[in-house]
Amino acid sequence: MRHMWHMLAQGKINGKINQPDNQLIMLVFGRPAEVWHNYRIGVGTMRPQAIIFDVDGTLADTERWGHLPACNEAFRVLGLPLQWEWAEFKELMVTIQGNANRLRHALTRLGTYAPADIEAYIEAFVPIKQELYVNKYLPLINLREGIADFIREIKAAGIPLAIVSTSYEAQINELLKTKLPDVQAAFKPVLGKESGQKTGSEGVLYGKCLSILGAEPTCCLVIEDSAAGLRAALQAGIPTVVFYNDYTANEDFTGAVLVAPSVTQIDTRQLIDGTIFSKPVTT
Repeated sequence: MRHMWHMLAQGKINGKINQPDNQLIMLVFGRPAEVWHNYRIGVGTMRPQAIIFDVDGTLADTERWGHLPACNEAFRVLGLPLQWEWAEFKELMVTIQGNANRLRHALTRLGTYAPADIEAYIEAFVPIKQELYVNKYLPLINLREGIADFIREIKAAGIPLAIVSTSYEAQINELLKTKLPDVQAAFKPVLGKESGQKTGSEGVLYGKCLSILGAEPTCCLVIEDSAAGLRAALQAGIPTVVFYNDYTANEDFTGAVLVAPSVTQIDTRQLIDGTIFSKPVTT
């Protein structure tokens, strides 16, 4: 791996990191090691009041195996001269939120479509792409390794679950129904694109989620996979864990309380019990 992620501790449980002396050395992205210490989320709180998940890239690799092929097939249905490759799509994800906005950007760059025609294509594109994603591609996508077990652990511990995402809520609910039917009902609320903006300076979804949950931001935990999602959660004041993937590994995760390539690389009991690392990641 280009970015080395490694923890040196005095002990491990089944290959996962533990903290026998409440200290460990963490090497993040090959940078100098720093000592991290135990702390509890919130004041006098043993467990998070809620754990809030992102969806795309966090629960599953939906971008590469779901959204991208659904977009390209929708382009073909509409007769548009577009075919996004994964490398191009990765760059678009970093700079432009939402596939409708990415399509608007692509058609504008072509310079052959009037603004009104562009908006008409976008209006037609959204339902076609959504139907293809839900009915054709979503059933073929696997959850990220360890995520299902982690979510079931959280539910068994009696900790409320919620979702905040830039995806459409119908797509989120279908993913939960298809891949996590036994815990789907535990996610309350499920907030997607229809409920407001998640990222950027106008991002409100994490704050809205906290209001619905009736929870304090510092007493909750967010699980994200990207810098944009991390910033949105931090803007709402919520401690955030990042499980990055191959296309977000190069991003800046300053401010996260824990960064790892996968939930399988950590002792999930620490997150469920509220024991995480007090010193945010610095880059």
